[in-house]
Amino acid sequence: MPNPTTIDISHSLDREEVRRRMARGVGKLASHIPGGAATVTHSWPSADRLALTVATMGVEVPCTVDAEENMLRVTLELPGMLALMAGPISAIVRKQGERLVLDDNSAEKE
Repeated sequence: MPNPTTIDISHSLDREEVRRRMARGVGKLASHIPGGAATVTHSWPSADRLALTVATMGVEVPCTVDAEENMLRVTLELPGMLALMAGPISAIVRKQGERLVLDDNSAEKE
């Protein structure tokens, strides 16, 4: 299995606020995945960790999002051929992560 892909997203929020924004945005994640046919399941193994599985076109991608002091650390387990596209996928995850978590008005824009 390939190495996990890690994306760090800097923020200046306290952990409580970043967790609130993560919780608010998690239900909208599927709509931000290109292709429009994704499903996202999630759980909270701990207060600072969001575990996700993104499924689209028969492929499942396990992910975690850890709320750290000055950043979110997103870890993706990209299977097979998707691992070859880690760069573009990371760019999309970073952009959408910043939009969903760092822009407090994103919920009203949806």
